[in-house]
Amino acid sequence: MKIFRSALLQLQVCEDRLKNLERAANLIQQAKNLGANLVALPECFNSPYGTKFFEEYAESIPNGPTCDMLSKAAKENNIFLVGGTFPEKDNNKFYNTCTVWNPDGQLIAKYRKMHLFDIDIPGKITFKESETLHPGNELVTFDFQGIKVGLGICYDLRFEELAKLYRIMGCKLLIYPGAFNMTTGPIHWELLQRSRALDNQLYVFGISPARNESGYIAWGHSQVTDPWGKVLAQADAKEEIVQADIDLNECDDVRQQIPIFGQRRTDIYDTVRKY
Repeated sequence: MKIFRSALLQLQVCEDRLKNLERAANLIQQAKNLGANLVALPECFNSPYGTKFFEEYAESIPNGPTCDMLSKAAKENNIFLVGGTFPEKDNNKFYNTCTVWNPDGQLIAKYRKMHLFDIDIPGKITFKESETLHPGNELVTFDFQGIKVGLGICYDLRFEELAKLYRIMGCKLLIYPGAFNMTTGPIHWELLQRSRALDNQLYVFGISPARNESGYIAWGHSQVTDPWGKVLAQADAKEEIVQADIDLNECDDVRQQIPIFGQRRTDIYDTVRKY
């Protein structure tokens, strides 16, 4: 499928897991009614974002109420569904995990956040996911009707090597559920997505929760960026469905017109996957 309709769901998240799941299911159905073939949810869509919440809201995969909702929603709406992220518990370890479901409601991909969000900006924000979470160690792609799609989560967006490896693997779309904050969001969220898209001549989706008034406050501004680095669609801060019709011929066009991957000096430098 060279042309398809996407929908990014900038969901308002609260501390009630059931309400979050019901709200997500409702927005998924709305997105389907708008004609979406591929729908994506934000980071930590079933719980507030914060180290004190990860263990409380963690579920096993593919069991538990969150996976049940995602599987049912994908099947009932006959869509590919990128289930944002939610805390995963596996062998007494916790991960920030993205799941992907096909139109039959089957789990087809699971990606664990590889780069944990451990930062300290004095007077503004200090956060350490590693206090609770373990990092994933695998690149993960899935096939969307003949298109290879790569997965990352939030802080992964800052690491250009990950995106480069996905490009080398043949991806034409990268999807990053993410919850940038009010310090880094205004200056880096759009810029990083445009950079990854332009560097690798592919589409980038960034899906944020809607902005809350307390706790960890997300920047919002979910975004679709094309292979030229142009922002095709962007939300504000409130709950919103961001739609975009994606034409993958754009990837082929820009790669032909500006053939940087064939011109890379891999005799001098390269980005190498180590496993």
